[in-house]
Amino acid sequence: MKTTTASLKKYELPPLPYAPDALEPYISKEQLALHHDKHHQAYVTGANADLEKLEKARQEGAEIDMKALLKELSFNIGGQVLHTFFWSNMAPAGSGGGGKPGGALADRIDQEWGSFDRFKAEFTKAAASVEGSGWAALAHCSMTDRLMIMQIEKHNNNVYPGFAILMVLDVWEHAYYVDYKNNRGQFIDAFWNVVNWDTVNRRLENL
Repeated sequence: MKTTTASLKKYELPPLPYAPDALEPYISKEQLALHHDKHHQAYVTGANADLEKLEKARQEGAEIDMKALLKELSFNIGGQVLHTFFWSNMAPAGSGGGGKPGGALADRIDQEWGSFDRFKAEFTKAAASVEGSGWAALAHCSMTDRLMIMQIEKHNNNVYPGFAILMVLDVWEHAYYVDYKNNRGQFIDAFWNVVNWDTVNRRLENL
């Protein structure tokens, strides 16, 4: 029996929640537009192409290399999900971005790390030491009800299964090369000026 796939939803590139120049001087308009319009779009396009390969094989009753395709799909969907989180956990400095967290998030950070400064130092080190291309993330474990830092290699390796992601920092070179060349550390330092703590706090409260 052939399946009908025309009505099945595909992935879409989400719009930026601010103007492309809104994060300057920490992330330039050129860097942000390239990252969002080209690199993020590539993962959306790739994920949809992978889904279409699956749909075509099902329609034709054809064999498919599931191991290879699901690995590729995991990579592309990871890129779509993490980038979508990334854009929304940033905001213009002084207009929602930067400073320190408040509310429940601040309390939970103090409970787990003892202070915001200790959390910031550990998260910074996690981001700086990701092997190759990847991400640093603040996540929540529902089993222990604790906040934890997670390194993600590429988009889909070293992920804690089932953990809710609260905040991410992209440390692929495509996230910062225009502005900072190969100096990942400078980009990480700049990131703290544009973190949207209200969004991160809201994600925690909505768990």
